[in-house]
Amino acid sequence: MEEVRPTKWAELQTALYENTWNADIRRFRSNFVYRGMGDASFDLRTSLMQLGGNFLELEAHLLRNFKKYARQDAVEENNEWNWLAVAQHHGLPTRLLDWTYSPYVALHFATIDLNDYDRDGVIWCVDYVQAHSFLPSKLKQVLSHESANAFTADMLVHAARSLDAIRRLSRKPFVVFLEPPSLDARIVNQFALFSFASDPAVRLDEWLARQKNRSLARRIVIPKEFKWEVRDKLDQANITERVLMPGLDGLSRWLKRHYKPRE
Repeated sequence: MEEVRPTKWAELQTALYENTWNADIRRFRSNFVYRGMGDASFDLRTSLMQLGGNFLELEAHLLRNFKKYARQDAVEENNEWNWLAVAQHHGLPTRLLDWTYSPYVALHFATIDLNDYDRDGVIWCVDYVQAHSFLPSKLKQVLSHESANAFTADMLVHAARSLDAIRRLSRKPFVVFLEPPSLDARIVNQFALFSFASDPAVRLDEWLARQKNRSLARRIVIPKEFKWEVRDKLDQANITERVLMPGLDGLSRWLKRHYKPRE
């Protein structure tokens, strides 16, 4: 997998927007989604994997009990994909991973925690359109019918109503990118979407490496010495917790970080 290490702001912009020009429409239209992490040594294991134990069996119990105890109006339409999105959004361990269409939002999350400033950060960039070329035919047909590159919950329901049904579509593991409903301003402002594997034991970075396609994914490493400059310029561009996490909690987190002395 390609990895770049920009040390200047202009180099970073070039890396973030690499291969986003669409010659057919003569516009910049990226096929990439982005995930920012404060520690470049972290892999792409899900919160379900991080739970430990026999997480493969625990997944169904977690989701069943979340549905049981949550308010029944927590989702607008009662289907498994909406429930998964709501559960992930509120911190339940799931097989979903958070992504964004915005490279700057990903950059924000790579530099949000000042406790990580003694280590390099990273932006994972994945061509989700290419990733969907490995989908089973039934899912490809849904995307083609909708002239879409990513799924909504309603679209997934037409092909598979549950995680178990998704798994049965192919013996070979595949990855789906799912746009959640607009649950709140945080989802909207973060330009968010999720990924998940048909097999919950599959780690996305390992799946990407197995495809042996260099253009499918890349990593942009943010050197620890460069983080303060990146953070200050994002703040100047109004890419902050106050905007991306609307409410008093986000406001307080932004102010606490903004006024913390560099020393």
